Amino acid sequence: MSILTLDGGSLTPAQVAALARRTASAGIDPAARARMLRAREVAEHVVTRRRVYGYTTGVGANRTTELPDSHREDAAGGGHGMRLLRSHSGGIGPLVPVEQTRAMLAVRLNQLLCAGSAISAAVADRIGDALASGHVPAVHALGSVGTADLSALAELGLTLAGEQPWRKGEGTGPDPAPIPLDRWDALPLMSSSALTIGQAALAHTDLLTLLERLPLVAALSLAAARGSDEPYAAVVHTRRPHPGALRTAARMRELLEPVLDWTPPLVQDPFGFRCLPQVHGAALDAADGLERVLEVELNAASENPLLTLEPADYHHHGGFHQASLALALDQVRLAVLGTAQLSTARVGALVSPSFTALPAYLAEDEDGSSGIMITEYAAQAAMAELRGSAQPVTLGHAVLSRGVEEHASFAATGARRLLETVEQFRLVLACELLAAVRALRMHGIVLDPATGLGRFQHEAAAVLDPGTADRKLTADVEAAAELLS
Repeated sequence: MSILTLDGGSLTPAQVAALARRTASAGIDPAARARMLRAREVAEHVVTRRRVYGYTTGVGANRTTELPDSHREDAAGGGHGMRLLRSHSGGIGPLVPVEQTRAMLAVRLNQLLCAGSAISAAVADRIGDALASGHVPAVHALGSVGTADLSALAELGLTLAGEQPWRKGEGTGPDPAPIPLDRWDALPLMSSSALTIGQAALAHTDLLTLLERLPLVAALSLAAARGSDEPYAAVVHTRRPHPGALRTAARMRELLEPVLDWTPPLVQDPFGFRCLPQVHGAALDAADGLERVLEVELNAASENPLLTLEPADYHHHGGFHQASLALALDQVRLAVLGTAQLSTARVGALVSPSFTALPAYLAEDEDGSSGIMITEYAAQAAMAELRGSAQPVTLGHAVLSRGVEEHASFAATGARRLLETVEQFRLVLACELLAAVRALRMHGIVLDPATGLGRFQHEAAAVLDPGTADRKLTADVEAAAELLS
């Protein structure tokens, strides 16, 4: 595995995915670790001269409660820090999948290296050990409303301290050794949305793969339907230059121009072909927007209170609130819904003799055979799931902690919904790919394999059964989905 050196300032969503999937291992930048040591020295001085939330006071609605000196100590694991972790660790629902939990570890480790708190450098070291060994904490899915993943990170804290067992995952060797956690460690460890951000980074990485492959699928469909390339003309899009539309149109021209040898039968095609740059381009733009938000969050010190070294002080704030991430996640899911709707529209065109001059449903013959009819139904079933996942989570509202916390982003829900969206979107595109390859076969069209589109047709044809007799098509769709991954 390659080694990614985490420094608190340069982590990307794709790198989170590599760490989560163990195609890369994490190293800790020595300078970043040294900053953490310096931060502890600064913090110990600051709390001697002022009140600091969570260190000299309680948390949440208990922020006005002064902690007696005796409660600030953590002797024998019974002090304020461990009480915070125990009381906040009550997540519910299923356990978070191992891969997503490892993404959380990668994100939190990198954020801690920003040195925005007085958390012990030993905590960062132990999280790094877990990433290296493959062990993960047992983390429950439900507990966050988008103002820090309190319960998930509290469960991590209890695992680090040895009160909760490590989950093996793909772990090898002994469990990471427990370390003592005190009041300097507990609150800052929890003061992050690392699980939400990690899940969003995984979903974004996989979504980009599908968004990049969609023009290949759409271009095969266009070739099968003998559609027009006019909607992708550069002159059209330079007059209305949305970045995503420009990119989509340019990619379609790149794919189609080397193989285009037909005269379109229609003056203009249905929206599934004609509006592809506009609709798919919006999804590309939304994905770019999410990436920008993620790159900030991955490398942000969001702890409340936030410790700064220059000036040496704590700052109370609301930087843990994930409004930007929740909105970006909502936009991406809604945009993907639109581009998936066009994919199902193209499937509808491919099963219609009026567009392809082939038997209905791309059946073997006009003898009542159903061909790929059920695949169109399956694609629409996946679309129903996509519509459910696309509901904006930012419409939600909550007033919590005795009225002190009167807004929530529900970004955690948005990230889980995006993971679901990616899986359903992949299935929709797989259904279209099955239909396009089958229609091209039935036309006897083999595109030049020296071209990008011809090469993709060859790859798809190699994994899809060439038979056209009525049969079960589940394995074909699954093979197409794997190719798109």
